[in-house]
Amino acid sequence: MTEFQKQMEKYAELLVQVGVNVQPGQVLYVESPIESADFARLVTAKAYQAGAKYVQLNWRDETVERMRYDLAGPESFAFYPPWTAHMMESIAESGGAVLLLDGENPNLYDGVDPAKISASRKAAAAARRNYLGYVRTNRISWCIVNVPSQAWADQVFADRPQEERVNALWESIFRMNHIDEEDPVAAWRRHTQHLRAVTDKLNAKQYRRLHYKAPGTDLTVELAPGHIWLGGGQVNQSGIPFVANMPTEEVYTMPHRAGTNGTVSSTRPFVLNGQLVDRFTLTFREGRVVDFTAETGYEALKQFLDADEGTRYLGEIAIVPHDSPISRLNQVFYNVGIDENASCHFALGNAYPTNLQGGAGLSDEELLARGANVSMQHEDFMVGSAELSIDAEHEDGTIEPLLRNGSWV
Repeated sequence: MTEFQKQMEKYAELLVQVGVNVQPGQVLYVESPIESADFARLVTAKAYQAGAKYVQLNWRDETVERMRYDLAGPESFAFYPPWTAHMMESIAESGGAVLLLDGENPNLYDGVDPAKISASRKAAAAARRNYLGYVRTNRISWCIVNVPSQAWADQVFADRPQEERVNALWESIFRMNHIDEEDPVAAWRRHTQHLRAVTDKLNAKQYRRLHYKAPGTDLTVELAPGHIWLGGGQVNQSGIPFVANMPTEEVYTMPHRAGTNGTVSSTRPFVLNGQLVDRFTLTFREGRVVDFTAETGYEALKQFLDADEGTRYLGEIAIVPHDSPISRLNQVFYNVGIDENASCHFALGNAYPTNLQGGAGLSDEELLARGANVSMQHEDFMVGSAELSIDAEHEDGTIEPLLRNGSWV
């Protein structure tokens, strides 16, 4: 077995043991790009070895996906197959786990009308509402991880010979997931313990609001009363620990829906519904985005913000120090799941009820009454840099510095 094959084995083992933490007798749903079939089969083998009762493996084919946007009629984009939504609900309701292997081509939707993409995402969100509710309240174990594709690697490592790019992306993914360490499972457990120690300190503070300052950014964000900082691993409603995003370097909590004011500027590009958005600003008043600019992807950003009323409000704030291991790679990955762990970030759209004391059992109306945002969408965007400062305000009005020059004080 080559060294690369050994790392692939360790990565697959990590996803099964730590990511979704497959339990004996459990059903596992795995969604994978068809280009990553060999790795998906390896994950399937590891899951059965861990005692999985059944592994449901579903393929994504980007060529077929693009065909739809190029060839289908307008009625296609308001449709989402109900049988797919029912399958996901059934897996969740039976106590199954969900593992999503992500390797999307950042340029997949180049030239596609943003209105088609927006309509398709809205239809999917509406059809999958119940399933997404299970995910957001941690009823199940779920995990989103990364696998390279040629198109994605071509975007990230365009300065290298093409034949080297996929392996270079694999090496980066291995590094950010501790696969280069002797025991990645043990390394991940140490890492999640560290993040939980940070959240313990923040939860003891119960700050009233945070103030962000950086070039192009002057923003105050009020935190929801009873907010909870989370980070590292989580625990599903059956008491089984899992890690929802791998890699992860963030600690995150819930902003008050109506408590954000000022302007924030992005610091990294991100792929929004398959289209690149870069160098943009958002201006908030009483929580709502009232103005925005974008040098790249303005129309995609507009379509996203107009999807529903909740999309114009923040649902999450996350702190990641600028000296995080992923930031030190000094590479833009054009993948939110990775880039958000190199930078402080916000999410527009739905809040996670688990970030609020007693939030998991609340209805949408009850969440709104407690200051949580409700939306069909949830998208992260990056605002961190070596020039970012964050001050925290206590209930009595005293100020405590949290970040200076992008790093914890």
